[in-house]
Amino acid sequence: MSNLYSISIRNIDGSPIEWKKFEGKKILIVNTASECGYTPQYAQLQELYDQHRDKLEIIGTPCNDFGDQEPGSPTDIVQFCTKNYGVSFTLTEKVSITNHPHPLYAWLMDSAHGDKTSKVEWNFHKYLIDENGELIASFPSSISPIDERIVKML
Repeated sequence: MSNLYSISIRNIDGSPIEWKKFEGKKILIVNTASECGYTPQYAQLQELYDQHRDKLEIIGTPCNDFGDQEPGSPTDIVQFCTKNYGVSFTLTEKVSITNHPHPLYAWLMDSAHGDKTSKVEWNFHKYLIDENGELIASFPSSISPIDERIVKML
């Protein structure tokens, strides 16, 4: 797979994500979890989205692979994110990353990306995709979504 737009993934409501509507924008993909020490990053992700939604889409991918910290159903996840953080960016179906990675994460972690790729070690790992669907950067969980290293790339 050459770019992001060739990968199928569903929204948290089960409908397919239409990548075409994000073309021309950068995309920040983040594996999320509701019961993690990094969960407050949802607020920073929403802040980043509010400030840059004209040129940035954020895709949260709920994942229960790291410490079983996203045990909820799709409805539970949406309610938690909306009530606690006012999340209005895209959330996907729950994905697997460590055992039989979802094709999205198989692509993101593929060594073909050279120094831009990385292995996801924990929740809230971030991948930045350019306007053409190409991976341009990877940031570990400890890097805030509003860190200048991310913001300056927008």
